[in-house]
Amino acid sequence: MTGQIYNVLFLCTGNSARSILAESILCKDGRGRFNAYSAGSQPKGTINPLALKVLERAEYPTEGLRSKSWTEFATPDAPVMNFVFTVCDNAAGEACPVWPGQPMTAHWGIEDPAAVEGTEIEKERAFVQAFRYLKNRISVFTSLPIAGLDRLALGTKLHDIGRLDGATAQSSKVA
Repeated sequence: MTGQIYNVLFLCTGNSARSILAESILCKDGRGRFNAYSAGSQPKGTINPLALKVLERAEYPTEGLRSKSWTEFATPDAPVMNFVFTVCDNAAGEACPVWPGQPMTAHWGIEDPAAVEGTEIEKERAFVQAFRYLKNRISVFTSLPIAGLDRLALGTKLHDIGRLDGATAQSSKVA
């Protein structure tokens, strides 16, 4: 291992649920190897309370999490990203800012747990499921020998991760 710490940005439209879950998961599970960030193209400005509840119950960090715009990460003084992952189909289809450093990108779309209607138990179940899908993807990602893979092989693996269980239709398409 090179000892490099990689910067990873998770993008979603509202930055209130999926991207927040992913940021927290990578923050804990990738500690010492990855810096995790999240943002949205049209941030809601608040985090969905069920996202926070699921993270806290699973003993993942919530301190410092906030809903923010992806423009914060397109400024000259922003951290240079090594990886940018979209976790919702809407954000994957939007014109993203130009990221300094040409990070590796992939789409890891999963269904929006905040869009689930029903009882509180059904809504919470959707957040737990989103958490599990993202945790699985991030586990596979953090186990990759990043420094030992060429850019093409790494890109293929990143796209394959987006096709794991729970992938949205857009994630399942062959890139």
